[in-house]
Amino acid sequence: MSTFDPDALECLATIVEEGGFERAAVRLSITQSAVSQRLRSLEVQVGTVLIVRSRPLKATTAGRLLLKHAMQMRLLRADLEHELKDMAPGAAGMAGEDERISIAINADSIASWALPALSPLAHQGLGLEIITDDQDFTVEWLREGRVLGCVTTLPAALRSCKVTPLGAMRYVAVAQTAFAQARCPAGLTAHNFSQLPFIAFNRKDDLQSEFVAQKCGLKQVGLSQLYVPSSTGQVRAVLDGWGVSVLPELLVREHLRSGALVDVMPGQALHVALYWHCWNLESALLDALSNTLKKAADIALVRMGGGLTQNSGS
Repeated sequence: MSTFDPDALECLATIVEEGGFERAAVRLSITQSAVSQRLRSLEVQVGTVLIVRSRPLKATTAGRLLLKHAMQMRLLRADLEHELKDMAPGAAGMAGEDERISIAINADSIASWALPALSPLAHQGLGLEIITDDQDFTVEWLREGRVLGCVTTLPAALRSCKVTPLGAMRYVAVAQTAFAQARCPAGLTAHNFSQLPFIAFNRKDDLQSEFVAQKCGLKQVGLSQLYVPSSTGQVRAVLDGWGVSVLPELLVREHLRSGALVDVMPGQALHVALYWHCWNLESALLDALSNTLKKAADIALVRMGGGLTQNSGS
């Protein structure tokens, strides 16, 4: 089996992460010509093109396989760094770019329960890169080998990966109290939803329409939507009276208690089941990531079962 140049593998990964040769050169502190040469040498060794020179740049099928290998090499280096730090505390510094661990987590989890769970690892010096995407799409980052783990709604494990059920996020439909009193005093119903603006995360987010369709007993709905690509930004927009939004109860709990927001469909909630997927490898760091996320999810999320259904969201 061929042995691949670690510098060339890291160069491939950096090109994909940075989205171009020039930015990859800056991050690696080498010339753009050297970046091209390293990639070319890897392509010659493999015998096929690894990067499609499009906008944005994309890895080919072979490129994604080598990208995953490059990420595994990073994980091995990060594990070694972690073990050396345990043997000689204070001897190792912060993780460099080559030891940075990438994971994909949906925005609502980042804004509520996941980030506090990762704080101890960050304080220990673990170099983390958190990629945010819709929870139905984070798994694509793992499938392409660009991250070593992800929080997603997909229950089935990918090839060479393992999956851990985390629990379910509880979503409720909320509005600013004054907005609700003026625009939907009787709450959100099948008769008035089409007259109300809804605040969604982005165009991938179909949580708003799915909530309305399910709770109003409709097969399909069309909503007037505003887009705010931030979980906390959505909350802020609702507080400012922009419209209705279906948001994690974890994020709006205090606002509901204070009376700043009101549940416009009391007693109705959508439960979105979440799962942690990661590579099926022996790794102390990967185990630590998995364990800390699982423990935090056990506290923050609703337990699976009891008829919970898997739905879409941000």
